[in-house]
Amino acid sequence: MSYIPAELIKKKKLGGCHSREELNWLISAFTRGEFTDYQMAAWAMAVWFNGLTDDETTALTNSMLHSGSRFDFSFLNAPRVDKHSTGGVGDKTSLLVGPLLAAAKIYTPMISGRGLGHTGGTLDKLESIPGFRVNLSRKEFQSHVTHHYFAVMGQTADICPADKKLYSLRDVTSTVDSLPLICASIMSKKLAEDLTGLVLDVKFGSGAFMRSIADARKLARTLKAIGEKSGVRVAALLTNMNEPLGRFAGNAAEVLECYEILQGKTFAVGGRDLYAPTRDLSLELSAHALLLSGRVNDLVHARNQIRELLASGAALRAFENLLEHQGPSDISRLPTAKFSKELTATRSGFVSAMQTEAIGLALIELGAGRKTTADHIDPTAGIEMFVRTGDAVSAGAPLCRFFANSAAEFVTVEQLLARALEIGETPPKQIPLVAEVLADSP
Repeated sequence: MSYIPAELIKKKKLGGCHSREELNWLISAFTRGEFTDYQMAAWAMAVWFNGLTDDETTALTNSMLHSGSRFDFSFLNAPRVDKHSTGGVGDKTSLLVGPLLAAAKIYTPMISGRGLGHTGGTLDKLESIPGFRVNLSRKEFQSHVTHHYFAVMGQTADICPADKKLYSLRDVTSTVDSLPLICASIMSKKLAEDLTGLVLDVKFGSGAFMRSIADARKLARTLKAIGEKSGVRVAALLTNMNEPLGRFAGNAAEVLECYEILQGKTFAVGGRDLYAPTRDLSLELSAHALLLSGRVNDLVHARNQIRELLASGAALRAFENLLEHQGPSDISRLPTAKFSKELTATRSGFVSAMQTEAIGLALIELGAGRKTTADHIDPTAGIEMFVRTGDAVSAGAPLCRFFANSAAEFVTVEQLLARALEIGETPPKQIPLVAEVLADSP
């Protein structure tokens, strides 16, 4: 059966509900090019305003999943677990979780994306490593997962092609933060990996798509329900994105941070290890993933095993193995920026808040993200944080450093960052990095 595109757009614009057949046709026609980009952009905006029901969201996810091919790893007769984050500034945990799970001999097929809105993308980070390849064929990806436990790839033309097209449109039409579109995008790709378990890092706060913990919880529950209906064990962590994660935000710089964490290094400023948030969250996500695999019976044992894999260097060896089999790539040649500048405090007090989305927008101005789908990324561009929320600072003390291969936007970036880093008279109430866990229900 065929439908009139304008009528489907109108139906959602007026708050109507789509049938499963309508969504199947819409996604199929969009994949073929019969439902055009501008029509899809209009429909996505209607969804942003009026939402989708749970049944519509599940149907949309399945339609996007079946718009292309799926992997089949059932021949491994072993658990396959992945991790997904809803995105944030400096969010780089995939670069640590994958190697940690590979070191634990847990198969981790990871289909990742590019930067979306003000958040960074795992593929962009990895491509900052000279020689690293993310454009693997399906055969290469399946072979790497089978023989090395862990591989990362972007979407090929035949894996959820509808999602790939819609993903790009959302980025440039201000429909990134639509809960049903987020859910369908995430879960269609994850279900295509043929997983047995999935750990979700659902972020909330000033740098997240979900600003409140209540909204993050709603998103987590929706994602969890979709996964569990498809036979996948799911755990969700609600995590704080009211400040950038760790020391660096920016592609090559985030890779450096993760590599140094894998090497066992720390980076102390004022008695605080700025690598700790990245390390701690990665360890916790990995422990939950190990628990989902069924290899351990409780979270305490999972945490202990994951910490040992980091401390022993096993995770570092797994990461270096990834660099070899998806390269060969040379992490010693990570590019560095030509220009940099520090932002200093204009008054004494406490870092009372960070407008993390504004920090993400500053990264885009530097060239670390995209304004349009055609933009090229400067892998050297980034921001180094010297303070965390709640830190005491003195007038003239450095708050952060920003850097890029061009200084053309430094004035704009400095203004953005000056507004984003707020200094008050008293320290704010501290919010835990992991605020809540929605555990798996076996």
